[in-house]
Amino acid sequence: QVQLVESGGGLVQAGDSLRLSCAASGRIASRGAMGWFRQVPGKDREFVGAINWNDDNTYVVDSVRGRFTISRDSAKNTGYLQMSSLKPEDTAVYYCAASSLVEYIHIPGRIEYWGQGTQVTVSS
Repeated sequence: QVQLVESGGGLVQAGDSLRLSCAASGRIASRGAMGWFRQVPGKDREFVGAINWNDDNTYVVDSVRGRFTISRDSAKNTGYLQMSSLKPEDTAVYYCAASSLVEYIHIPGRIEYWGQGTQVTVSS
């Protein structure tokens, strides 16, 4: 069993930076991954990116590439979503997620563990 606790959301201005943290209690499988999603009201949860828990390879979607980076601290069992050059369209509730298989980390319906979500609001 894995529990994910997020922190770091808030209200910022366009162009600012923000870092979200996701502390995992319990072991994420070595073949697994931690991912980040975001959701705005009335829309589906959108995959933002992920980090492979085995080799630390990361991936982010085109809409945030060059602005968002994903990393982790193995000793703390914590993942991070560093967001820079934030835009109003980045406003959403951000969720971290964990999957036992990295192949499924981008599919909301296949996610095994979710964080509680944290609101990020970017004002123009």
